[in-house]
Amino acid sequence: MIIVHATFQVNPAKENLFLEEIKSLIAASREENGNISYGIQKDVENEHVYMMIELWKDMDAAAGHNSSDHFTKFVAKAKDFLTAPVEIKAYEGQQLKL
Repeated sequence: MIIVHATFQVNPAKENLFLEEIKSLIAASREENGNISYGIQKDVENEHVYMMIELWKDMDAAAGHNSSDHFTKFVAKAKDFLTAPVEIKAYEGQQLKL
């Protein structure tokens, strides 16, 4: 399983536009083959900071997402909403049986 954390520092003046744009990215990404989970969380300690948390079946699924039309369109627009480059961290993991 591939786990991706993408942190967005959003321009306060454009936060509502960012949230509108990201809704369609989330919806389309959840429909992709190999997606396990795809959602965004607001940082409760840092104003205007959000983290996208993605779970993918494998690297092929994550790579397919990164080249998808909805993802590349969002990336092209994202710089207009942000105050810093997106910080991306990716991990390889497996589900634990508790």
